Amino acid sequence: MNAHRTIGTLAAASVIALALAGCVAKSDAAATGTLSVTSTGAACDVSAATATSGTLAFDVTNEGDQVTEFYLLAEDGLRIVGEVENIAPGTSRSLTVVAQPGEYFTLCKPGMVGEGVGRAAFTVTGEAVAIEGEDAELKQQAVDLYAAFVKDQVEQLAPAVDEFVAAYESGDDERARELFPQVRAYYERIEPVAESLGDLDPRIDYREVDAVAEGLDWTGFHRIEKDLWVPAEDALNADGETPAWQDWTPSTPDERAAYGDQLIADVQQLNDYVHSGDFTAALEAQGIAGVSNGAIALLDEVATGKITGEEDWWSGTDLWDFQANVEGSKNAFEIVRDFAASHGDEGEALVAEIVAGYADLEAALAQHGSLEAGFVNYRELTGADKRELADLINALAEPLSQLTSTILE
Repeated sequence: MNAHRTIGTLAAASVIALALAGCVAKSDAAATGTLSVTSTGAACDVSAATATSGTLAFDVTNEGDQVTEFYLLAEDGLRIVGEVENIAPGTSRSLTVVAQPGEYFTLCKPGMVGEGVGRAAFTVTGEAVAIEGEDAELKQQAVDLYAAFVKDQVEQLAPAVDEFVAAYESGDDERARELFPQVRAYYERIEPVAESLGDLDPRIDYREVDAVAEGLDWTGFHRIEKDLWVPAEDALNADGETPAWQDWTPSTPDERAAYGDQLIADVQQLNDYVHSGDFTAALEAQGIAGVSNGAIALLDEVATGKITGEEDWWSGTDLWDFQANVEGSKNAFEIVRDFAASHGDEGEALVAEIVAGYADLEAALAQHGSLEAGFVNYRELTGADKRELADLINALAEPLSQLTSTILE
């Protein structure tokens, strides 16, 4: 990361499958379709795999022995269209959504942690429907969806960090190196949230050069990274001047345990925060502008750190972080895009330009790999490759910077 980062009625024919959702009592759901969901420790059974567009109610019953939650995810399997949480064993809750035609996934998360179980395809057919409701209510629902996305990512980050740290502390460096960029993706999608918490992000994600410049103890992902990718004798630190081996000694087993345990504790603090009233209050205070600004801030993460190759200096896994930042930014944008598009021709033109910008940037990244299959080492990119990515970031950043002001007009 960069030490100086700054932290009415919607369009009826929306081209995305966004459905603003809210949890309501079953008696309040005047649904065109009602589906039953049974959640257990190992399954998430939905009574049907298809439905017609309009208001849908998912009646979720928890037959497992842990508190659970239910998600309706967009086609990318990442963006949350609707979710209902804190379903205690033996109880039921209902999720009501206005579902547009498209492809989705359903998923349950026993224990409200990890990747969840029973992910299954779900198809909505029919015609696009207008989403009715007061503007303020719809904006609050958008904020709620962003909060759900953040919580989901941190819930997956926590057990992933546990596995990563276990490999690191036990000396299984090969496994830890494999997990490093995968684990960081969860964090990179929601990093501005951690940045709002004082010294938490520095403890989790500061680079060595930033920690030294600010006189801080260097801990977190990048401290562990340097142990896992032992610097070559002719390598320089991120400042481009200091030999990497100068004043450097690989961590002892006890030091590894301390760094690993600290990272687990810091991520748990982040997890506690995003499930607290303080987080809810902070998001509500920012309102929909906070969601829009989150999209902008995450693209800034790419522009100020990833594109330079300074983020993952030792491992060269910057493109994993790059992709995750873009995914997090796009998710926030997708949640608010209809609000921008509802501002006449100018709003629709702005949304179209942003959509095209994300598509171009994602296509360029795909030339170098993917989160699932892995990316090439950042050092393998040519100067032309980096210039292309930088140009695409700048092309997207300009219209994206107008998103918040457009929404608030």
